[in-house]
Amino acid sequence: MDYKTVAVLAIVFLSTVSSARVVPLPIIEKPDGVANLFDNSKYGLLQLSNGLAQTPQMGWNSWNFFACNINETLIKETADALISSGLADLGYNYVNIDDCWEALTRDIKGQLVPDSKTFPSGIKALADYVHGKGLKLGIYSSAGVFTCQVRPASLFHENDDAATWASWGVDYLKYDNCFNLGIKPIDRYPPMRDALNSTGRTIFYSLCEWGEDDPALWAGNVGNSWRTTDDITDTWESMTSIADLNDKWAAYAGPGGWNDPDMLEVGNGGMSYLEYRSHFSIWALMKAPLLVGCDVRNMTKETLEILSNKEVIAVNQDPLGIQGRKVKVSGTDDCLQVWAGPLSGNRFAVVLWNRCSEAETIQVSWDTLGLDSSITLSIRDLWKHEDVVTDAVGSFGVAVDAHSCEMFILTPKLSHFKI
Repeated sequence: MDYKTVAVLAIVFLSTVSSARVVPLPIIEKPDGVANLFDNSKYGLLQLSNGLAQTPQMGWNSWNFFACNINETLIKETADALISSGLADLGYNYVNIDDCWEALTRDIKGQLVPDSKTFPSGIKALADYVHGKGLKLGIYSSAGVFTCQVRPASLFHENDDAATWASWGVDYLKYDNCFNLGIKPIDRYPPMRDALNSTGRTIFYSLCEWGEDDPALWAGNVGNSWRTTDDITDTWESMTSIADLNDKWAAYAGPGGWNDPDMLEVGNGGMSYLEYRSHFSIWALMKAPLLVGCDVRNMTKETLEILSNKEVIAVNQDPLGIQGRKVKVSGTDDCLQVWAGPLSGNRFAVVLWNRCSEAETIQVSWDTLGLDSSITLSIRDLWKHEDVVTDAVGSFGVAVDAHSCEMFILTPKLSHFKI
């Protein structure tokens, strides 16, 4: 599909330059019946308001690398590594324990208890340790009778379990979808929202129902993020297909509630450096949660370079909070792609993504972004960390390696503003 016919960015906003009023960028008039290219009109309907997720959540999760091979020492060492690596200073502040932290059965009072062999000190002591590092602790359960690894889950136990986690000092809940008795997600997930809110503790609520019932349509007043896809795997094919699926729901995300295409696989070994760089760039542009899924205690230099790119992270955490999306495709099987999204300050983030098997040149024209072709833009390369063009007019293009991307911020010259 050629998105050139899709017209213009109607979202314009005021900013200040030298304390004076600034008129937004010139834009092309939108033809009747043509949708806004960066529409986010679905965002904000009945939005959950617990003060969290004003930007997408950042942190670490145990599942992608460790699966069930977890224990309290690992969690403590991970918290330490987030600090020592500098990732915590960049915003990666949730340390999230996934499945397998629990004992196989509830206690005689019907309460959840941690596995005494792997978490002998208990979750409260672990939360205290993590909090002592200035970080936050996340826990896992399922909106079913068992978790995916057949541990006790929280369906019909919402109030008791939420109260237990709050008493331990838990800050985040990932709530899965296994063993759900065939009850619709829209009936199973709100009770935990209510239970978490009733504890008096502010707990981030991450729905993980795999996108089965299109949660973007109903989860905005239920959780702070919602999975739009099945589980990611550490392959190029999985990552690219999941990006496409998540793109469908771009208009429904915004501050307080985000589309979640699953956790990052960067550093787990199944993709190349350039493929991982594409993965991180697109997740950042899509305003996806940035939850590291590798062993942060033993990262390579290249992995740390990707995860610690401040300029790419800033796109993800931009306060405007509009999810970037796919705006143009070309080439064999649409493998040459332009993804873009508006940022605060009248800027645009643009990713030129080559999903072909050979290097190609990819161009983006201003009309693709809904901008007047006469505007002069400066262009900054977020992976080279340098300004590459100061006066681009009409279009911009670069050569992009196979299975790679280049990421830029486009900023209008001040001469385009009337002060």
